[in-house]
Amino acid sequence: MKAIAWHGKHDVRVDTVDDPGIVNPRDCIIKVTSTAICGSDLHLYDGYIPTMQSGDILGHEFMGEVVEVGAKSTLKKGQRVVVPFTISCGSCYHCTKQQFSACDNGLPADNQDIAQELYGQPMAGLFGYSHMTGGYAGGQAEYVRVPFSDVGPIVIPDGVEDDKVLFLSDILPTGWMAAENADIEPGDTVAVWGCGPVGLFAIQSAFLMGAERVIAIDHFPNRLKLAAKFGAETINFEESAVYEALMVMTGGIGPDAVIDSVGLEAHGFFVDNVLDQIKVSTFTGTDRAHANRQAIIACRKGGRVSMPAVYGGFVDKWPLGAFMEKGLTLKTGQTHVQRYLPALLTAILEEKIDTTFLISHRMPLEKGPEGYKMFHDQQNDVTKIVLKPGMM
Repeated sequence: MKAIAWHGKHDVRVDTVDDPGIVNPRDCIIKVTSTAICGSDLHLYDGYIPTMQSGDILGHEFMGEVVEVGAKSTLKKGQRVVVPFTISCGSCYHCTKQQFSACDNGLPADNQDIAQELYGQPMAGLFGYSHMTGGYAGGQAEYVRVPFSDVGPIVIPDGVEDDKVLFLSDILPTGWMAAENADIEPGDTVAVWGCGPVGLFAIQSAFLMGAERVIAIDHFPNRLKLAAKFGAETINFEESAVYEALMVMTGGIGPDAVIDSVGLEAHGFFVDNVLDQIKVSTFTGTDRAHANRQAIIACRKGGRVSMPAVYGGFVDKWPLGAFMEKGLTLKTGQTHVQRYLPALLTAILEEKIDTTFLISHRMPLEKGPEGYKMFHDQQNDVTKIVLKPGMM
């Protein structure tokens, strides 16, 4: 089969690889009908996530048709399903608490030492996202093996097009959980750093959860226009000083809740960001956390910080004093996708949540390397690329 494979920094290729097969009785095999390039994939593309190996198949946002099932799978051949990016067993201590991204069994035993060393404990497995998260082949391929298929995938009703439901795999539940973690109360003002896919879904979700105002912060004009479409007020950080603008907009109090949807590759010519960039380029640091620092400084006293954004290693210059003195709370983590799927699918079917607005490009799977370069280099114009195996 054809698959998009990682071969190094800024080097992804279309490889011909072996078709996947059933390994465990709870597995199924999916024939992929749609798969997307995620902003998190760009961290792999830029070489920021460790333990990638040449030839690893990429992709964690995908859906398709069930073509083969293991003896203990609850799925049936011919069903259309969306697959969560987290690989979770459904029965361990964390899964029983619906903390699916903390699953104890999603990582193969021989991969757990890497995460144990770096993070203190292993997390759930992830599709197509390094050997630290299991080394699983991803969904930017014609076929993919799905472990624990009796727990993860959600069946899609007939007649519902892929574009409406594909983002249930990751970014829609991630944006929803970001807003949920902000503990939004009716009348709140919420500031969202980053108007990429997760940020835009967090904006929609914040309004649905009762926020009175949402302030969106980015520097790409097209992304800010999309945020405004959903009712957000906007700040272009290349044109305005963000902290000062937020103080004016909130009467000097600050936002009630802040959401960091930027993560470890923050942009902007700021002193801390320049220092972070130097450390990253000289291998003395890992993450550029400017947006997170700024969100903490801007949040009101007693406010809440939600961090759906991906961070990979160690961060310095973090304003711990401000965090403590202001009495802030922080909630973060990989998304517990399975927890949110039924309700979000219903919201899509009832047209309460729009997802298709995000797609800017649809391309054949074979043009995946071109799609990665486009998404990386043209983020004002490229909001989301969906790859379609078999598309002419």
